[in-house]
Parts: sequence; C-alpha cells; structure tokens
Amino acid sequence: MARRWFVAASLDAFIDAAETNQEFWRGVRRLARVDALLRARARDVPGAWHLLCLAEDWCSDAVQALPVIARLIEDAPAIDLRVVGRDLNEDLMQAHLTRGTRSIPVVILLDGGFRECGWWGPRPSVLQAWHYEQGPKVEPAERLRYKREWYARDRGVSIAREVLELLETAAGVSGGSSPDATGG
Repeated sequence: MARRWFVAASLDAFIDAAETNQEFWRGVRRLARVDALLRARARDVPGAWHLLCLAEDWCSDAVQALPVIARLIEDAPAIDLRVVGRDLNEDLMQAHLTRGTRSIPVVILLDGGFRECGWWGPRPSVLQAWHYEQGPKVEPAERLRYKREWYARDRGVSIAREVLELLETAAGVSGGSSPDATGG
C-alpha cells in the first residue's frame, strides 16, 4: 500500500486534474465545513494515519464526501489524505466492493506502516440504506436529486462522524463506536 500512497494525488491535485465536475468539486471543497469538536477529536487521534481514497471525478458521492473528509482532518497533522483513481486500481476496488459493486468513494484507512485497518464508503450509512431500499424504485435523475438534497441537508455531518469513528476505533480511542464503520 505504501507504493500506492506515494503515487496518489492530494485532493487539490485530484480536483485540479478533474475533467468532469471540476467546478462542482471546487465549490464543495471551498464550502465544506466540519464542526470544530469533530475536527478536535480527529486531531487527538493518536498515531499516524493515512486515508487512501478510491474515486473518480464523475462520482457525485465522491464529490460530496472527499472535501468533507479533507476538512475533518485539516487540523490533524498525523492524518493525511490522498486520492487514486478507481479505474486504474482495479485490485484495490475488487478488495473493497460494496454488495458486489464497484461503488465509490472508498476511503481505505492505513496505519503509519501503511497496513489497512478498515475502510469506509461509498456513502453515509443512512443514505446507503435509502440507496438500496428506495433508490431502485426511483428514476436515475430523481435519485441524483434526492442524494444532492440529502447531502445538502446533512452538510457532511454523517460523513465526518462515520470516518472519525473509523479512525477512533482503529486507534483504540473510546470515542469510536463500532469496530466496523464501513458502508461495505
């Protein structure tokens, strides 16, 4: 995993190279906010951690999630984030399928030695449940509209909390609430 990490792009470099939705990415990146208490908890997670994200610029869930995660950890110098393309990393994607699908984003949590300690994705658990229960009953355009409205109402709170729980659980911090905070 270390090799993948060192060739991965920073979120800003990923956004700068985006061919699809670049202005949407930039807008969400600029406007993403995370509660100061959640950012402080992220800063207090002991150890060194790496978040390796599988994403593509066209993915509406990735554009909503990755800027929030970046904001969550911006005050945490021992936690960093990099992005690799899903389509160029098929083996990583195959190891992190959600219900047998190549759904993204996938945020792979690596410890300081680049060993995988868990993963999150492709969307917050409440939205994921809707996606599988109600989503198939809705036309694609309506499904996308619902998801965008859900993300706007939630304001990244669910993403930040779930990724923070994954970090805290892996670090053995009591704030972590479940051993498996993945959407997979």
